[in-house]
Amino acid sequence: MAERKLQTYRKRRDFKATPEPDGSARRKADGPARKRAKPKQDASARQRATSGGRFVVQEHHATRLHWDLRLEHDGALASWAVPNGIPPDPSENRLAVRTEDHPMEYLEFEGEIPRGEYGAGTMRIWDRGTFETEKWSENKVEVTFHGERLTGRYGLFVIGRDEGSKNDWMIHRMDPPADSGRQPMPERIVPMLARSSTSIPKPEADFSFEVKWDGVRAIAYVKPGRLRLESRNLREVTDSYPEVRGLLRALGMREAVFDGELVAFDDSGKPSFERLQRRMHVTSSSAVRRLSNSTPVVYAIFDLLYLDGRLLIDAPYEERRERLEELELAGPAWRVPAAHVGEGDRLLEATRAQGLEGVIAKRLGSRYEPGRRSGAWVKVKHTLRQELVIGGWVPGEGRRAERIGALLMGYYRDGRFVYAGRVGTGFTEATLDALASRFKELRRKRSPFDEAPRLPRGAQFVEPRLVAEIEFREWTTDGVMRAPSYKGLREDVSPRDV
Repeated sequence: MAERKLQTYRKRRDFKATPEPDGSARRKADGPARKRAKPKQDASARQRATSGGRFVVQEHHATRLHWDLRLEHDGALASWAVPNGIPPDPSENRLAVRTEDHPMEYLEFEGEIPRGEYGAGTMRIWDRGTFETEKWSENKVEVTFHGERLTGRYGLFVIGRDEGSKNDWMIHRMDPPADSGRQPMPERIVPMLARSSTSIPKPEADFSFEVKWDGVRAIAYVKPGRLRLESRNLREVTDSYPEVRGLLRALGMREAVFDGELVAFDDSGKPSFERLQRRMHVTSSSAVRRLSNSTPVVYAIFDLLYLDGRLLIDAPYEERRERLEELELAGPAWRVPAAHVGEGDRLLEATRAQGLEGVIAKRLGSRYEPGRRSGAWVKVKHTLRQELVIGGWVPGEGRRAERIGALLMGYYRDGRFVYAGRVGTGFTEATLDALASRFKELRRKRSPFDEAPRLPRGAQFVEPRLVAEIEFREWTTDGVMRAPSYKGLREDVSPRDV
């Protein structure tokens, strides 16, 4: 029986090239088929044959990360590929694709299957143990697992109705998890925001300090085989940053929600918001692939909001940070930058010397406050930068007479749109063309500003829907910016949040 069941397995593999077992150890032990007598079974073997057996779950880093579930049955290992991992609770079913039976030696197999071979990639044992069988038929299997990680009652059942999809199964947890306090992953968490300050908060011993990166916020929702990135204004941006998908492999079967920042770096290794802009508005898949190579980003992770069934937003900052660091996340497109307790002034001076944007201070013992600009987080920048809303523009002079000369900027205060000044530097020709194109759809006749001094002659107005980041020296006593410079659009920020 086992020999027939392994025919497909052997046809697909070149055992001179792959380190996978060919099942010959069992054949040699049994002897030639024509002389083989019915093997004697001890009591434990007879019990396994009737009530269960051994299982293994292997984490398979092939073309796409997945998990291989293998159950001992009739002298071989019945096998399923589970793209999104074994479900931890009964709330969801997950696809399990029936594959060819594997030899019993695969219970112990770990290794690297060479490129070009069937199933090429790294295979590691994620868990193994024994199981009890409640039902085993052609279309349905019900078992109870007893492993180190995998425990509980599970059902596997066919969902494919025709010949082409008969290998499509689902795996479902049938009993509640042992951890009755397990919480589902939240569908959405609105990022917590920081208040601005011109100095490090005191006493420093009450705060942890992190580098402020010149990037864009992103919340990452990670489940086995699935990753979703959402921007600060809750827009999904997963497809724009494919390099971050490698985080799935780093986490394996774990589930987590992270807060962090997407950052692009220049040739000297400094964060570059200008470079990041090349990635922010691209939707073409071919352009995204090209830019992910020429202008890669790094997801700088600084907070952990959910992990393996526990929502952490009410946990103190120190606990969230400790759990985040324990995950040891460090890859080509993701990392956990250091945090420094009680060293605010030192870090601020170090970031100034390195030409970085500034520092974020986070109060020890504080909870994560979704959607709030809380005093528990304080940002201190070396130069003033502000997200402001474009309310109009004025034509330029000379060779820019027919084009945008300066932008008219504002912000919301108590529901009123307040004028913040005009910005006439920091543009490239391409930037001016792109802004002019966007303004065509946003034209309006009347000024959108509720509070403004006399505006320049020839001012043109637009609906206040576009947010831009502006760098400037200081606020004047009249409440407008001094020496402002345009840094780029912030599609991730809602105008009403400015």
